Amino acid sequence: MELAAIALFLVAGLASLFMAWVIGAGSSGATPFAPAVGANAIPTMQAAFIVGLLGFAGAITQGTNVSATVGGGLIGGVEIPAVGVIVILLVGAGLMAVGIHTGYPIATAFTVTGAVVGVGLAIGGAPAWETYQQVGAVWVLTPIVGGGVAYGIASVLPRPDAPETVTVPVLAAVVGVVLANVEFAFLGPNGTVGSLTGAVGRQVGGGLGTTAGVAAVVAVGIAALVRWDISRDEAGGLRHVLLVLGSLVAFSAGGSQVGLAVGPLLPLVSTVGALSPAIILAGGGLGILAGSWLGAPRMIKSLAQDYSDLGPRRSIAALVPAFLIAQVAVLLGVPVSFNEIIVSGIVGGGAAVGGGSAVDPRKLLVTVGAWTGSLGLSFAVGYGVMTGLQVASSTPLA
Repeated sequence: MELAAIALFLVAGLASLFMAWVIGAGSSGATPFAPAVGANAIPTMQAAFIVGLLGFAGAITQGTNVSATVGGGLIGGVEIPAVGVIVILLVGAGLMAVGIHTGYPIATAFTVTGAVVGVGLAIGGAPAWETYQQVGAVWVLTPIVGGGVAYGIASVLPRPDAPETVTVPVLAAVVGVVLANVEFAFLGPNGTVGSLTGAVGRQVGGGLGTTAGVAAVVAVGIAALVRWDISRDEAGGLRHVLLVLGSLVAFSAGGSQVGLAVGPLLPLVSTVGALSPAIILAGGGLGILAGSWLGAPRMIKSLAQDYSDLGPRRSIAALVPAFLIAQVAVLLGVPVSFNEIIVSGIVGGGAAVGGGSAVDPRKLLVTVGAWTGSLGLSFAVGYGVMTGLQVASSTPLA
């Protein structure tokens, strides 16, 4: 391999680490525990420390699907060169850094997707319309489903005819069923991807009935534990549920967001035979961990205090749909914005209890504008920079 190719790969790797750091400092590091911090269930610095560890774990066990989509599913017919990868990552990370500095959560999935498509089209790639439809549907449905589910949960939890000893264990059971069927690395046959229900089913030799039975046992067990905890100490039990949900969302964030940092890098791995995709994912996870520890507290505070008045019940209402949407996105391999997921849940839960006065409309409008603007801006910058580089070099860079 030529020295120039090695140098470009190293620069691209550094850009990927920078992107992972920015993601940890922004979307994946701030959003999972923002509702818990807003409900005074955990201090900001402690939340940043825990979310970093969980984000790293999620990156190495669930990061494959989204990484594959970002790395090769958004553009057809070409392989993005090292120079293009560097452009993509610097554009995405630069816009994210602006969001962190200003306190407005820029949607990472929007910036990276826009940059990948812009660079890919600039070098002659073909649009992947089917993938765009799937990604666009998830992006549009996320605030509708997330905010709607959060609104519904937050509307029920305070009602006297729906005590927390019933409603919260039911929610926990739903989360438990999903968790039992979530796919993790190393749980499948011969160390492949698999779920807890699948692993148990293989051990006992059962089929669909065994899978359903395992999920039911997990759900009932979790519901019973949560009911006992809340019955013993309502405030403490709600706090424990909130922290567990935040942990699950943090784990899911790592599995989803790491693909935005390392996905563009994966097509270049073949040029360096000593590196495997697993090593690339681990490196991205470490970058997210570092960003969460060093840069996330500012954004955690912004999300926890600026969008809505939060309590433990509203925070639970925001995190339940966040976990469910995140795992659906990981399963489909769709790059999704955790800022969009969490902000939608926070707004929906806050509006259910406090009405319009519980939500800052100006902050919300500016955030939505930043999301949509970042998609268009990242596409334009990626396309423009890559086109300019090709003109300057007088040869296609694909």
